[in-house]
Formats: sequence, structure tokens, C-alpha cells
Amino acid sequence: MRKYEAVFIFVPELEEEKRNALLDRLKGIIEADGTITNVDEWGSRKLAYEINDYTEGYYVILNFESTPEAVKEMDRISKISDSIMRHMIIREDE
Repeated sequence: MRKYEAVFIFVPELEEEKRNALLDRLKGIIEADGTITNVDEWGSRKLAYEINDYTEGYYVILNFESTPEAVKEMDRISKISDSIMRHMIIREDE
């Protein structure tokens, strides 16, 4: 098990229940093989630059321990989801 940190920027106009459903799906992938240590919802923030005509995004940061396979699956789902504008998953140093 390795430690990771993931940042997701959701579309700001997305309904809260849809955002939570997608976030629960991502959490479920992690919890199948690991544990979530921290979930930090920053909320709506101004973007540094415009992305797809959006100037704001809803930020969520996840800290977790999991396997590389779970990270690959989260990355795959984040790429195909229209609700997530940007995401980044990094491995934390030990």
C-alpha cells in the first residue's frame, strides 16, 4: 500500500447530489483495496485560467492509501467523466 493525494476539480454548476455520487464512486474504488485518510472539500474557487469557458471549479482533495491498480481505475474514470474538469493523483513521499 502506498500513500496518495488526489485533487479533483468538478464543474461548478454540477448538482450536489451528482457530485457526491461521483465522489462516492471514486471513494468506493479506494476502499475496495485501501483506506481513505482525509477528505477535504474546498468548495468553489476561482481558477487560475479559464477551462472550457468556466472561471470557477469545485475542489475536492483526497488523501488515501491504496494499490496502483486502484489509482489507475480512478484516473480512468476521472478522464471519461464530463463532471470532472481536471484531476491529479500523486504518490506522497515516504
